[in-house]
Amino acid sequence: MSRNKGILFVLLGAGSFGFTPIFVKLGFRSGYSLGDINIIQMFIAFVVLWGMVFLIRAKATSLNPKSVFKIMAMGSFVGLTSIFYYGAIHYLSASLAIILLFQFVWIGIFFEWVFNRRKPTLLAICSIAVTLIGVFFASNILTTSVIKLPAIGLVFGMLSAISYAGFIFVSGQIAVEVVSWVRSAIMVTGSLILVVITFMKDIPSLPFGDLDLWIVGGGVAFFGAIIPPLFFAFGAPNLSDGLANVLSAVELPVALVSANLILSESITALQWLGVVLIIAAIFLNNSRGLKKSRGLKRQT
Repeated sequence: MSRNKGILFVLLGAGSFGFTPIFVKLGFRSGYSLGDINIIQMFIAFVVLWGMVFLIRAKATSLNPKSVFKIMAMGSFVGLTSIFYYGAIHYLSASLAIILLFQFVWIGIFFEWVFNRRKPTLLAICSIAVTLIGVFFASNILTTSVIKLPAIGLVFGMLSAISYAGFIFVSGQIAVEVVSWVRSAIMVTGSLILVVITFMKDIPSLPFGDLDLWIVGGGVAFFGAIIPPLFFAFGAPNLSDGLANVLSAVELPVALVSANLILSESITALQWLGVVLIIAAIFLNNSRGLKKSRGLKRQT
């Protein structure tokens, strides 16, 4: 696959995830619980991805019981992110929930420091500072009292950032040689198992015959659990880590614009300033990867 196609796949994958809050919010407004949405989402993703694996007869090369377990464990981070992120959307506005999710930028740097013993560079520290300033403006703290916001929503939002940072941290290290279709299907299996265990008590009362629930769940599954991991799996290997991370930032403005246009959530100029600062922090933190990517392109 060419580099340009890789860029397109990553942009489409990240952009599609930005539409997820719309279906989640509509699901909550229709009276469905956090467990209902998560279970249906993962079940649909499980059926679709495994169906595609068998349809295209994807070969499970380089696969063994140990790697299967690792991929499923990695998938549990996706399940946790869905639970925490959708929980944040339930208690907060979709725009604030996505901004909290994007704290994975500096949390990922912290993970690198703790687990890989990579001390943050001055550039990384500067990107953290810019991120936090961006959050200050994007969260609309100047006009909305933090005290009035549900604490559980803020906690869910930060937990989603931690679990998402954990997923990004391990995704580039686990079974990268496995075919993308198979890897994504095994990953969603781990997510489904985690979600079912977490919401076991909700299963008896799950309205399986409710068509609206399947529509909402299908939208969440398609934009949140099927397209993003698949498109990233296809596109990211053809790009540098820095470029892939920068391109994934498109998720933030897409989520905010869709929340504004479809969910009628107001977004102020100061909030947009905060969004620009957060995206600038991602560029700053990955500037070395971008330079390396440009250098490789010149050589080819």
